[in-house]
Amino acid sequence: MAGKAASPGTAVLLVTANVGSLFDDPETLQKNWLREFYQVVHTHKPHFMALHCQEFGGKNYEASMSHVDKFVKELLSSDAMKEYSRARVYLDENFRSQEHFTALGSFYFLHESLKNIYQFDFKAKKYKKVTGKEIYSDTLESTPMLEKEKFPQDYFPECKWSRKGFIRTRWCVADCAFDLVNIHLFHDASNLVAWETSPSVYSGIRHKALGYVLDRIIDQRFEKVSYFVFGDFNFRLDSKSVVETLCTKATVQTVRAADTNEVVKLVFRESDNDRKVMLQLEKKLFDYFNQEVFHDNNGTALLEFDKELSVFKDRLYELDISFPPSYPYSEESGQGQRYMNTRCPAWCDRVLMSPSARELILKSESEEKVVTYDHIGPNVCMGDHKPVFLAFRIAPGAGKPHAHVHKCCVVQ
Repeated sequence: MAGKAASPGTAVLLVTANVGSLFDDPETLQKNWLREFYQVVHTHKPHFMALHCQEFGGKNYEASMSHVDKFVKELLSSDAMKEYSRARVYLDENFRSQEHFTALGSFYFLHESLKNIYQFDFKAKKYKKVTGKEIYSDTLESTPMLEKEKFPQDYFPECKWSRKGFIRTRWCVADCAFDLVNIHLFHDASNLVAWETSPSVYSGIRHKALGYVLDRIIDQRFEKVSYFVFGDFNFRLDSKSVVETLCTKATVQTVRAADTNEVVKLVFRESDNDRKVMLQLEKKLFDYFNQEVFHDNNGTALLEFDKELSVFKDRLYELDISFPPSYPYSEESGQGQRYMNTRCPAWCDRVLMSPSARELILKSESEEKVVTYDHIGPNVCMGDHKPVFLAFRIAPGAGKPHAHVHKCCVVQ
């Protein structure tokens, strides 16, 4: 039975996971990943569950297709998911199309006890009852039950093969209509470039892309509803501020390429203490001498440098973060808590919501904790990203005043 008997409302679980690493070492990583994922499902017992994956299929999708099929089959048929009698899976497998491929995968699972659930048809502009299990792949552009876009090439011209974009679906659960947006924003291509300005040039690119998505989902084509946007936002700590704080009393040595005079490395040394190296910075190296700063109190002292969401403070809301940075973890199977020294650890993976979506979340007056915002697999290697989830309840009757507007109670 989904949900806890003492808690009213409809239990919802939203999960985001950049799963690219799982397809590089599927035998070890997928098994661990699925075990930890199923544990969260078991703990929260959702009626409605959404899993948004980025980099689905890994770096080489064509070579990983058999692993993709196995992963999808496992999710749909495992004992842990047997009570989820209805499902929708949307996989962007169109890897031959540079113009459209996003490597996004969106999974939606409906518990057998959930009675009235409908999905929006964007072409017909009406809700349709959800029955059975269905998988859609390859050319998602022709699927009327979603909207999918890859960001224009000129958003991030230096990354010719970028696969960043978003997929949007719309649902009506317990008479509440809401959009669920799977998103993958642009990464920091170089630690050296990110360090040059505050905010970084990459932060500006992500700001532009996220603004585009938000404008798109509230435009005039469809009725406005609440929305949850969850995925790999690639939000990074403000690099210049972080480095200045971590290396307050350091002197900086600049290493340049002999042929081009381009800066290829920065070495930060303590002014005294035998000029000990504190930080080495290269395009894809962020080697700080003390990783504990990212683990102490789950790294939350560094949240003051997590500034990228502040631009959208009137449009996107997030629960307080109490878990450690979700990226970049070691991909070694025995190193579940260790970060790689490729990037400064950051909260890349997030679950965000519109102001009206926040109102949907039931906050119980009892002592029971019914809203949880956390990461999955804290002590286990889950790949370079830890999945992040939001578990909550939609209050009984929360959407009733709008039921006639959304036509959720009408089978189309």
